[in-house]
Amino acid sequence: MFDAKKEKDKIVDFIRKYFEKNHLGGVVLGVSGGKDSGVVAGLMTEALGKENVLGVTIPCYSRESDREDALLVSNYYGFEMINIDIKDTYDTFKEEIKKLGNFTEKELENSDINVKPRLRTMTLYYLAALYSAIKGKTYIVAGTGNKCEIYVGYFTKGGDGVSDINVLGDLTVDEVIQIGEVLHVPEKVLYKTPDDGLSGKSDEEKLGVKYSDIAKVMNQEPLDPEIKEKIERLHQNSLHKFNIPTYHKCD
Repeated sequence: MFDAKKEKDKIVDFIRKYFEKNHLGGVVLGVSGGKDSGVVAGLMTEALGKENVLGVTIPCYSRESDREDALLVSNYYGFEMINIDIKDTYDTFKEEIKKLGNFTEKELENSDINVKPRLRTMTLYYLAALYSAIKGKTYIVAGTGNKCEIYVGYFTKGGDGVSDINVLGDLTVDEVIQIGEVLHVPEKVLYKTPDDGLSGKSDEEKLGVKYSDIAKVMNQEPLDPEIKEKIERLHQNSLHKFNIPTYHKCD
């Protein structure tokens, strides 16, 4: 039986010990307005204190409602929130790509979706370095990916898959929500239908499977064979995201 209160306390202790051991001072977190970043914000604030948490919204032709939801989180926990709009940066990059040729929207679709999280990750690391300099203590970047997303590779390689610490990586979506309830993450954020804010589709629509079914596969619970096969195929097809093949010379 999953004990959300007990698990929350263990995660908070894990964060504190990691920061103490590595002489770290603060954390930078992209706050999307969704449950995962909301829960990470709550955990980091409890572990480190609100004065050591920097939240960042990074819109790029994004919904204003997502930023409003992100502000609900920062206002509740009391940490600093800044906004870095990368729309012009994205547009400049796209203008350079146009010089390579005339591509169809279909050809550009996947590249366009993935470049945004990569630009956002660059922004978070820039701010971590900047705040380390101006605050005189080391800031690192927190990830927000949960176990279900990671299992099927639902993250951008070189984008939101990159972080310095990930405290949700061994928690299913349902477990994240339960911990969010303990942390009192604003309900509008915690129970919001998850989506990437980029494609106009929910996460489950994009994946073609439910998060609850992904959890069943990982927990080896009974599941329709066709659905199980699809989830395992997603998992296998994303394994390249986890390892960089490295040639080792022989003596």
